[in-house]
Amino acid sequence: MNNPTILVIDDEPQIRKLLEITLSSNGYEVSFAANAKEGLAFSANHPPEMIILDLGLPDENGHTLLLKLREWYTNPVLVLSVLSDEENIIKALDNGANDYLVKPFRTGELLARIRSAFRTTQNENNTPSFKCQELTLDLAGRTLLKNDEIIKLTSTEFSLIAVLMKNCGKVLTHRYLLKEVWGPGYINQSQYLRVFIAQLRKKIENDANHPQYIVTESGIGYRFICKNQ
Repeated sequence: MNNPTILVIDDEPQIRKLLEITLSSNGYEVSFAANAKEGLAFSANHPPEMIILDLGLPDENGHTLLLKLREWYTNPVLVLSVLSDEENIIKALDNGANDYLVKPFRTGELLARIRSAFRTTQNENNTPSFKCQELTLDLAGRTLLKNDEIIKLTSTEFSLIAVLMKNCGKVLTHRYLLKEVWGPGYINQSQYLRVFIAQLRKKIENDANHPQYIVTESGIGYRFICKNQ
C-alpha cells in the first residue's frame, strides 16, 4: 500500500523544511507549492490525500484558495496559519477546512490532527456505524447505544450526534452544525445548539459538567473526541 500523499501549500521555506522532515519521517509522501497558483495546479493534476494550507500566501488569500479547492476537492484540508483570531478560524472551517492549527505548532499535535482527519474521511466513506468507547452509533437503524443499551433520543438529538460522530476529531462551527441539523434558515439560532448540546451531554456523558465526548471549542463550535482512536 502506498504511503498517503500530503501537499503543503506554504511560502515559508523554514515551515516547508520542518514539515518535510516531520511528515516524511512518519510515513507520508510530501509535495510542496509556494503559492496559490502552484497549489491549485498541483492539486488538480496530482490530487493528494490531504492538503496542508497556509492562509498568508503571496499571490492569493488562502480563504479564497480554500473555496476554489472545495468546488471539487473532497479530501481533508488542514489549515496551518499564524492567524489565531476566531474570525479567521471560523471562516476557514466554514469554508471547508477539516481542522485549523496555529503557528507555531507542536509536531505531535499536527500529526494527531492529520491522523484524525484521515480517520474521519475513512469513516465517512466506508462505515455505516461508528463506535467510540462506550458509544455505538447505528446510522441505518438511527439508534445510539451506550454500553449496549439504547439511549432514547429525539430525531433532532440523533441528527446532531450523528453529525458530530461522523466528523470525530474535527472542529465543527456553530453555523455548520445549525445548517446541517436544522437547515440554512437557522444558522444564526445558536440558542438551539446550546440547548441540544446540553441535552446530549446529559444523556451520553458520564459527567455532563466535565464532558469527555462533546468538547467545546470556545467561540467556534464543538469537537467530538474519541479516545480509543
